[in-house]
Amino acid sequence: MSIHPQAIVEQGAKIAADAEIGPWSYIGADVEIGSGTVVNSHVVIKGPTKIGKNNRIFQFASVGEECQDKKYNGEPTVLEIGDNNVIRESCTIHRGTVQDLGATRIGSNNLFMAYVHVAHDCVVGNNCILANMTTLAGHVHIGDWAILGGGTMVHQFCKIGEHSMCAGGSIVLKDIPAYIMAGGQSAKAHGLNVEGLKRRGFSSEIILELRRAYKTLYRQGLTLEQAIEKLKAPAAEFAEVDTFLCSVQSSARGIVR
Repeated sequence: MSIHPQAIVEQGAKIAADAEIGPWSYIGADVEIGSGTVVNSHVVIKGPTKIGKNNRIFQFASVGEECQDKKYNGEPTVLEIGDNNVIRESCTIHRGTVQDLGATRIGSNNLFMAYVHVAHDCVVGNNCILANMTTLAGHVHIGDWAILGGGTMVHQFCKIGEHSMCAGGSIVLKDIPAYIMAGGQSAKAHGLNVEGLKRRGFSSEIILELRRAYKTLYRQGLTLEQAIEKLKAPAAEFAEVDTFLCSVQSSARGIVR
């Protein structure tokens, strides 16, 4: 274990033997830090917070602080962070509230660029990129492999589907279905994230089926109910179309159109 003598680690914190804590960082008593994780200087981590393996947390980040929800009254809610995440300078990631599941959850292999804010009760999947100054309000859910451009602002309770991409500077007020490119103020759908799907190994056949599904929902002048009904047949044949359809059907706020 490498803990700089000018770091403060409260009694009760659980730090893996090969984790590193830099100078002038503060680690609270209810914090658990996994193997290989590096905490740079001037980082504040409070708890209850559990951080997995091989994460890198850069200077001035605030991780596991109590949330900014006025309903929060000191309950012992948690923050859970997986493995291999990069949390850059001045990011803020808050714990959950008892009004939801009591937890904010971050998956693995994500990149949080400088000044990203993840509010209470958010759920971020795996392999996501949140570019500089992206802001997630409370209860936002982000699917695997989603990319949010710099300065994106996401409203409370919105869902961002897996493999979707949102343009920088967007204001997201409704859900973004899986595989969709969206952008604007407020954000609207602008096509299928074809390049992203190709880079992640989606076959030409699957991309063609997703293109057809996109056109059904966005280009044929159908009502949402009509489009959902028409998508059920290809969804039964292709798992990816089913994922797309489920992301539409599960929306509580409505989808970007």
